Amino acid sequence: MSQLEFAECQLSEIELLTSMFPSQEELELSDQLAVAELRDYVEASASSDSRPPPPPPPPSRPQFLLKQKSMEEVDFIISCAYPAEYPSILPEITVRCCSLSRAQQAQLQARLHAYLTENCRGEVCVLAAVDWLKENLQPYMSKSLSSAPADKQESPAHWPQEVFTRLWIYSHHIYNKSKRKNILEWSKELGLSGFSMPGKPGIVCVEGPQSACEEFWSRVKVLTWKKIMIRHREDIPPDRQGEGLDSLRKFAGFEEAMFDPHGNRGNHMDLGQLYQFLNEKGCCEVFQMYFGIEGR
Repeated sequence: MSQLEFAECQLSEIELLTSMFPSQEELELSDQLAVAELRDYVEASASSDSRPPPPPPPPSRPQFLLKQKSMEEVDFIISCAYPAEYPSILPEITVRCCSLSRAQQAQLQARLHAYLTENCRGEVCVLAAVDWLKENLQPYMSKSLSSAPADKQESPAHWPQEVFTRLWIYSHHIYNKSKRKNILEWSKELGLSGFSMPGKPGIVCVEGPQSACEEFWSRVKVLTWKKIMIRHREDIPPDRQGEGLDSLRKFAGFEEAMFDPHGNRGNHMDLGQLYQFLNEKGCCEVFQMYFGIEGR
């Protein structure tokens, strides 16, 4: 699919959701400007045949909250953000339910992602996520996670294990000491490995259980930023994890990495050193995703 086709699918789904859930009590668009920019891009691209090239896709990404009830009238909230390549990759979905413990939410989150990965990759899937949650939320209300039954379509023997996720986050800049402290503390609290590079631009990589990565992102993205986004994500299902989830980690722990700070404010890093650092960790391909050039 092309960037325009991605944008058309995203806009079509947003328009469908707003028609189905017209009140803000049901659907809350977190960034109205991002939706407007997405619409402008689609409309301008559709009318640009006679005057190529078409405009570039907007850098901002639509985000929204869906507030729903399960079949048993249990309230839950879906937080959703579209990656640029959605629906060829899954959206960033986080489920929140006050009636569930953090451990129960993590298990629910992992099973939802496994369901969407198996059934919805390449298609818009927010409504499918809503329907699945409405039907499958109740089993997680039990006091013991071990007693929660599987989906109506699955037996306990087929329960998926946790997906391994690696998030590559881009920020316009990371200067604030409080934010830098939060990034370090939250990553360690959630058992995530990776690194953060302060300065301009700011880069954060976290890896570990998908539910922990989603929790980290849900905390970080609501802080005040000039611009922050997930530039790239990697999701590895259990059947491709080999010796286990921890064997997939490329980083031993989490650290704040500095690469010869320079500039008037000491806020620019040596990108050559950053490339060498990524190369040593076996993930140099993300350098081009961040900066649009090949490192050396």
